Amino acid sequence: MLKASIDLGTNTCLLLIAEVESGCVNMVLGDYARIIRLGEGVDKTRYLQPEAIERTLKCLDEYRKIISTAGILPGDVICVATSQARDAENGSEFFARVEADLGFVFRVVSGKDEARLSFKGSLLPNMEASNHAVVDIGGGSTEFVTTNEGRSIDLGSVRFTERYLKSDPITDEEFSICLKEIDNKLEELVDWRSATPSDMQMLAVAGTATTLASWHLRLREFDAAEVEKVQLTSVDLHRMVEELKRMTVSERRDQVGIEPKRADVLLAGAMIMWRIMEKLKFQNCNISSRGLRYGVLMDL
Repeated sequence: MLKASIDLGTNTCLLLIAEVESGCVNMVLGDYARIIRLGEGVDKTRYLQPEAIERTLKCLDEYRKIISTAGILPGDVICVATSQARDAENGSEFFARVEADLGFVFRVVSGKDEARLSFKGSLLPNMEASNHAVVDIGGGSTEFVTTNEGRSIDLGSVRFTERYLKSDPITDEEFSICLKEIDNKLEELVDWRSATPSDMQMLAVAGTATTLASWHLRLREFDAAEVEKVQLTSVDLHRMVEELKRMTVSERRDQVGIEPKRADVLLAGAMIMWRIMEKLKFQNCNISSRGLRYGVLMDL
């Protein structure tokens, strides 16, 4: 059965077209990603901003044409929205416009459901679910989930860039404050981590993780198969953080392996990923290019 899903996040909009049977994604026919920054300014204003809305509508119209070519109707696409939609006071108005203009019907998922579905969709072939903790670092929130429990906290690359990393390049004071606030938020996860085995493997998903893996490999073109072979350590991530900290946004954009539109928020994402490994005591980190868009199709 040919199905499609759209995952609309704070920073990105993802489209997956795949053959699905008995809860398994058997063959991927199309996997698309666009950085639309729908959550721009939401942390401060609690409203989706006009320019962000227009960027997102343009992306969704492009996706509508793609799925039409595949013979799928907009109303049959499984559409989910995450952190920015939970936070924005005009979210309902925006999604009503999307449905009226484009035919996509979005469901705003809770942090708990986002964690569960991301876990389901992120595991790679032959991975044992009970041995892995999926960490989904988004633009507005980060989800932590195992087979037994899921958590979601308001810790994201866009949210923390807008709050704390405002200079270019950033100042030592901004870096120090941001690092302290990340560590403070992660205190909420200490009990969660203590309830998991000490040798639990961390599996990082979403754009921060895949971009850092791509940069680590110096990939000129994104290659999911190569990215999913990467295993990062806390030392690797600390080194990346120190390098990104010294660069301007323009210098980050010129780095081989870094998506230019993600350059401005990548430092905050890298800091979050590094501190998760340090504070929650994960020995290493595997990478998955999959995630929520897979999980919602598997959960049909």
